[in-house]
Amino acid sequence: MTPVELSRTVLRAVRRAVDDGELDGVSVPEGVVVAPPGAGGCGDYATNVALRLAGQAKLPAAGVAEVLRRYLVDEPGVAGVTVTGPGFLNITLVGGATAGLVEEVLERGARYGHGDTLAGQVVELRVPYDTRAEIVADTLVRIVATQGGRAEVRHSEPVNLRPVPASEDPASLGHDAARWALLHPAPHDRPRISADHLLQRESNPLFRVRYAHARTRALRRNAATLGFSSASVSATASAAVAAPASAAVGVAAPATASTPPLPPPPKPISSPRSPGTRTPCGSPRGTGRPTGWPGISS
Repeated sequence: MTPVELSRTVLRAVRRAVDDGELDGVSVPEGVVVAPPGAGGCGDYATNVALRLAGQAKLPAAGVAEVLRRYLVDEPGVAGVTVTGPGFLNITLVGGATAGLVEEVLERGARYGHGDTLAGQVVELRVPYDTRAEIVADTLVRIVATQGGRAEVRHSEPVNLRPVPASEDPASLGHDAARWALLHPAPHDRPRISADHLLQRESNPLFRVRYAHARTRALRRNAATLGFSSASVSATASAAVAAPASAAVGVAAPATASTPPLPPPPKPISSPRSPGTRTPCGSPRGTGRPTGWPGISS
């Protein structure tokens, strides 16, 4: 189960609880954020959705979390759910789920994530003359194509795609970092054009993507040098991910001409646990608040 799929699973649990009358007065949110649990948390992912809904439900957040826990424990792929702190839901996935995802990615290769959801459909994108709008539209064209559809970009009114423009030209960051700076924030947030995007430290999400990409390519290249076939490399990778204390595995971005040189391994600075590792659920300590790592929402 991917983080996005888990986010949708949590959202489905909220919808079921509302439909069954257990969360009266609650409006089902558009999305739910999941992230690695922080100090005091446990399992694979945590979410604060119960705290967000407590006011509408007129219940303590812990009570809302307990309602949602009962719906989540029966979901396929979920091994267990624990409530920590004021009402954080800590979710443990079924063992081997991550390894299964890696095997699927390796099996499908460049076709991973492709589908036919938009087959035969044409999506019209009307954008202003703005750098960020152009970059977002270009990205959406390629995303729509992966789902079997076709997107057409026009500069006409009324505009239906108008992300908040950047306050300055991001070109000085370089091609990759500039696109990241414009695409990473939500469309309604103003992009931050800063040299911080170029820092090689764990707190920089772009560095984590580049690092995972470089490490993955180095692993495959070195394995080939040692005579391992693609099949054996895939099996080794799956076994490593399935191991309880395995290192985090990042899904690499497509290779670009500006793939960075392999830097030294980053040192954890923002969290006592590395993303991708699991803290067993036992006696909770602290709040269980998700860490500062970027959350995933549906």
